[in-house]
Amino acid sequence: MIVPLKEAVADTCGGKGGALGALIRAGLPVPGGFVLPFAAYLAAVGDLDLARHAAGPDGLAAARQAIEGRPVPAGVVAALADGLRALGGLGDPPVAVRSSAADEDTGLTSAAGIYESFLAVRGVAGVTEAVRACWASLFSPRAAVGDRSGGDPMMAVVVQRHLDAAVSGVMFTPGGPDEPTRIEASWGLGPSVVGGTVTPDSYRVAGDGSVERAVADKRTRLDREGARLVVRDVPAGVRGRAAIDDATAVRLAGLGAEIAALRGGPQDVEWAVADGRVWILQARPVTAAPPLADPLTRAADGPAGALVGTPGSRGAVTGIARIVRGPADFARVLPGDVLVCPFTDPAWTPLLRMAAGVVTETGGVLSHAAIVAREHAIPAVLGVPDATGRLLDGTLVTVDGTAGTVTAA
Repeated sequence: MIVPLKEAVADTCGGKGGALGALIRAGLPVPGGFVLPFAAYLAAVGDLDLARHAAGPDGLAAARQAIEGRPVPAGVVAALADGLRALGGLGDPPVAVRSSAADEDTGLTSAAGIYESFLAVRGVAGVTEAVRACWASLFSPRAAVGDRSGGDPMMAVVVQRHLDAAVSGVMFTPGGPDEPTRIEASWGLGPSVVGGTVTPDSYRVAGDGSVERAVADKRTRLDREGARLVVRDVPAGVRGRAAIDDATAVRLAGLGAEIAALRGGPQDVEWAVADGRVWILQARPVTAAPPLADPLTRAADGPAGALVGTPGSRGAVTGIARIVRGPADFARVLPGDVLVCPFTDPAWTPLLRMAAGVVTETGGVLSHAAIVAREHAIPAVLGVPDATGRLLDGTLVTVDGTAGTVTAA
C-alpha cells in the first residue's frame, strides 16, 4: 500500500515522488519518507464517479466534496500508521505531506502551487486528513483539471520527515554553459521564498565557483511551533544579513549540477539547511526560464517616474492596474487587468490565468508567482516596495517584465 521513497517512480508515485526517489537512489541528501501511490487514491475514490460529479451543476466543488465526505479506507490509515512508525519511531515526529499528481513536476508544466502540500503534520489522524486534502485538491478551483470525460486525474502523496530549517530557498540550475546557477534564500521554512512572502537574498554562482550576491531586507520568517506554522518578525539586526555564505552557495550549485545531470536538464530545486546540513526537498524541470536580468543587475533607475523591481517574467504589457490585497478583492479582477498585490499564494493561481501582467511588493524571480507568470507568458515584476500604495487602482500602467519596471502609461 505504501512505497518507500527510495523506490518511488513517476509511473506509480507521480512526478514529485518519482524525482525524489531518483535523487535518493543517486545518494543525494533527501529527507527520508514514503509515498502513498496512485493505487491507494484509486482504491479510496475509484467508485465515486468523480468525472460525473465534476461535470454536474456544482462542477469541481461537487467532486471535491465527494472526496472530503468519504472516509479514508481503514487499509490506507493502517498503511500510513506503519509508514510513520518506520519513519519516526517513537515520539510522533512532524512530517511534511506533499502532493504528487500525475501531471505535476513534468517537463511540460510544473503545476507550481496548484495542489496541496502541508508541513508540520503530526500523528496518524493529522496525516490522514492531509492525504485526503491532497486528493481533494485535484478538484480545487486553482487546479488545471481540463476535460474529465476521459477519466479522473490521479494523485499520489509523499510523506517525508519535516525539517525545522534555519534557512531555505530555491535554486535554478543553468540552462546553458555560460549561465550561472541562480539561488534565492531566506530565513526559516521554504514557503516564505516559494510563496513570495519575503523578498529573498539572490545569488549567482558561476562555473568557476565565483559568487555574486544581493542581500535583501528579509522582514519575516516562517517556523514550526508544535504542529502549526507561525510567521515571526526577523530582528532588525538580522534582516539584512546574508542567509547563506559563499561556501554554502557553491555547495548548493554543486548539488544542482548533480541533479541536472541525473535528471537530464535544467532543474528547479527547493532546498533547506537544517542543523548545519544542506538538504534537497524537491526537484522538477525548469519549464520556463527567468529573464536574464535579476536582482544583481536590476535597473538602478528606469523611465522617469518608474517603479523598479525584480524582472520576473519577460515581455511588456499595458493594462488597468487592479489593486488586490486579498481574496475579498478577487472578483474585481477582469481579464486583461494588471494584478498589483503584496504577494501571491497558490489560491491566487486563477487570477494569474486572466491577468495581463503581475506586480508584487515582495518575492523573488524563483517564486511560485514568477514561475506561473512565465508559464502563462505574462510579464511580471516582483519586489516593488509599496506597489499597492504607489500605484492607483483603475489607472493605466505598463509592466516591463524584462527590465523590471512599472510606469504610469
